[in-house]
Amino acid sequence: MTAVAEVRARSWWIASRLVLAGTVAVALLVGGTALRVWQVAREDNRPSSDAIVVLGSAQYDGRPSAVLQSRLDHALALYRDGVAPRVVTVGGNRAGDRYTEAAAGARYLRGMGVPGGEVYPVEQGSDTLQSVRAVAEVFAAHGWRTAVLVTDPWHELRTERMARDAGIDAVGSPTRSGPVVQTRWTELRYVARETAGYLYYRLFHRSSDAGPPVA
Repeated sequence: MTAVAEVRARSWWIASRLVLAGTVAVALLVGGTALRVWQVAREDNRPSSDAIVVLGSAQYDGRPSAVLQSRLDHALALYRDGVAPRVVTVGGNRAGDRYTEAAAGARYLRGMGVPGGEVYPVEQGSDTLQSVRAVAEVFAAHGWRTAVLVTDPWHELRTERMARDAGIDAVGSPTRSGPVVQTRWTELRYVARETAGYLYYRLFHRSSDAGPPVA
């Protein structure tokens, strides 16, 4: 073998090992993140806190969608158990909507008997990151620090990370009902979506379209 051929062979060997190492590293990162999404989805943390925060989802002319209602019902149960003295609903609206997600959620909770003064609608945010940052501003204005976040199980890891990055001492108590938790296929699909969404956020510190459904 000539010297040139030896150099080429050596270069190919090094390049192939680098590609293999990179592939393994990416696989470990993605797999580890997916495992963490799955683990956090099964946690149920409900310490005494300043507020329960309900992440928004779709509403139809003031009526919560099935996804949003499952979150609101879970938040209502936490409120009645004395986890926090108030509930913060969050989420903006789409073009043409008369109600925001936050307003629809607040209306639902008041209709279920939560006093109006203990429901705080935060009507900003078209994605999780915008919503969490809007909630952080409200927390800062009121001197609140701790929160229990209510959203879908697979959405918890990303939401908790965003909330902590925004200055909220947050833990999660995810829903156990609703369209997102009905089948094993649904579970796998949204674990994959939230794995992508979480890694995108950690890499770019921006939200993504890999979040939970809004219907």
